[in-house]
Amino acid sequence: MQLVFGAGDFFAVPLTDAQGNAISNPTPIQIGAMQEMSLDFAGELKELYGQKQFALSVARGKVKTTGKFKGAQIHGAALNSLFFGTGVTAGTMHAINTDGVGALIPASPYQITVTPPSSGTFVEDLGVLDSNAVPMTRVASAPATGQYSVSAGVYTFAAADTGKKVFINYRYSYSLTTAKRISLNNVAMGQAPAFKAYMQTTFNGKRALVILESVVSTKLQLLSTKIDDYSVPSVDFSANADSSGTTLGDIYVQE
Repeated sequence: MQLVFGAGDFFAVPLTDAQGNAISNPTPIQIGAMQEMSLDFAGELKELYGQKQFALSVARGKVKTTGKFKGAQIHGAALNSLFFGTGVTAGTMHAINTDGVGALIPASPYQITVTPPSSGTFVEDLGVLDSNAVPMTRVASAPATGQYSVSAGVYTFAAADTGKKVFINYRYSYSLTTAKRISLNNVAMGQAPAFKAYMQTTFNGKRALVILESVVSTKLQLLSTKIDDYSVPSVDFSANADSSGTTLGDIYVQE
């Protein structure tokens, strides 16, 4: 007899990208901080009846294999290989500066130049709040009271607003070797990355291992934020037979 306890381990080896191109030298992926995983086999039954109440015969038709896993640690290679399959570029990070300190509007020329963290570059304006948390109105030029204009990270305000505190939010970019970008390209329907899945559990010195030869993700819940808890991404998937059509995979258990 074998018992299963704990979240287990989930590994994936990419097979193809979103365009169906085979990945010649795939990098295996381990899901970090595993929380849970599941695997279900659901058969479609066909029943033959005569003129009486009970079936004369029952046969199983199509079998659908689906599963799900949750892991708390996010990294770009996993998101790309398991769901998007459009490629990863490294080296540049984008972030939002949410101003919680504020700045006073100076005298002429009534301008505040933002300084993005990490020697970053201003990308786009995300709004200005006054000291009462009321959004100010953005205009193209010559702002009146309660308005502002912005160009390349230089915010210009009305002379009448001199001395007032404002909170400036904006997006910026900066160089970061560990940063990864996944472009959410609008690929044709029918295209999705595929991977080989390994699901293992270990308890009391005994292991169980399920290998699925070809898997396609059906749902990615990337964010599930809460005010006082961790966000745990999850992936739903569906398995199919290998390229030869002869096997779905294997199940190994210790008796």
